Parts: sequence; C-alpha cells; structure tokens
Amino acid sequence: MSSNPASFAPYMPPPDDPQYTGHSKAPSRSRPWFPSQQSSQGVSYQSGGIPTFNNSQAGGFGNTASEEVESQNQWETRYGMRVDMLSAFAYILGPLSALLVLIIETQNDYVRFHAYQSALFTTPLVVFRAFLSLLQFPQWLRTFCTVLVLVCQLYMAFRAYIDASRNGLARFELPVVGPLASRWLADE
Repeated sequence: MSSNPASFAPYMPPPDDPQYTGHSKAPSRSRPWFPSQQSSQGVSYQSGGIPTFNNSQAGGFGNTASEEVESQNQWETRYGMRVDMLSAFAYILGPLSALLVLIIETQNDYVRFHAYQSALFTTPLVVFRAFLSLLQFPQWLRTFCTVLVLVCQLYMAFRAYIDASRNGLARFELPVVGPLASRWLADE
C-alpha cells in the first residue's frame, strides 16, 4: 500500500495539440489550469471546446482578429435573427420597419444597407401618397399609387430575401438611393 492515499496522475496535454507533439509523458512546460486571461476564442479545450489552435476555417494561420470578426459578422445579427428575414422585413412596413431595423440591428452590414435603402426608397413614396390624399386627387389615382407603393415594397423585400439566401449576400442597389445607402453604411 502506498504511503500517499491520494495520488493523481500527472497532467497530460491533449494528443492533438501541436505545441506538445514529440514530448514525453511529462511536458517540459506546464500550461495553467486557470489562466489569468480568457482566450480570444472564448472556449478552452479543458472546458469542452474543440481545439483549433488558430488554424480553423474562420481563423487560419496569418488571419487577424478583425478579419475573423468580419467573416463572422457577415451572417450573424445582433440578436441571432436570420439575415434574409431581417433584411426583407426592412421593406415590408416602409419607413417604420426600416427605422426599427436600424435601431435593432447594429452589427450586420447587409441588413443595415437594406434598412437604409428601404428608408430612402419608401419614405418619398409614402409622402407622395399622403400628398395625393391631402390634395383630393381622384380615387383611382390614389389607389393606383397605393398599389404601386405596395408592389415596390414587396419586390424589394423579395430581392433582399433572395439575395441573402441564394446569392451569397449580393446587394441589389437601386439606381439613386442604393449608392447613397452604401455611402451612409461606409460612413458609420
């Protein structure tokens, strides 16, 4: 019987860690169990995360942290909503939904672009339609403008949804307001 009743095996590094390949059973330098700083990846090997050693698909050798964050934010939104649905919603209620999306979503550039474009595109249409009602234009003209506004909004919502889900976040820019929305997004 051993004189030390509580004997533990020495720490063994994970077998797939390139930092410790070729070492004997006892590593030459020890890694702390409780590091003073959290790693930038957020999940350590000891807590059950999958070790990537900075060569994962999102990271890769030579990839900077800003490039990794940029590639992650391309499809992620602030509250985990779908990019295609949120960008299409920016057009559905016109300026109201565009403003709501601009307030809610602060990370995803694709969604924010469509919210800016929706605000720039639908606000003049809605104001023009209200102007027709105030000046008592004929009913058929007001109905035609209402249908035209709704068709334009639905078409742009459809384009934003399709471009996000099938075309890899390709932006459909309208002739005048599209470049202006892109400029506003770049100035943020």
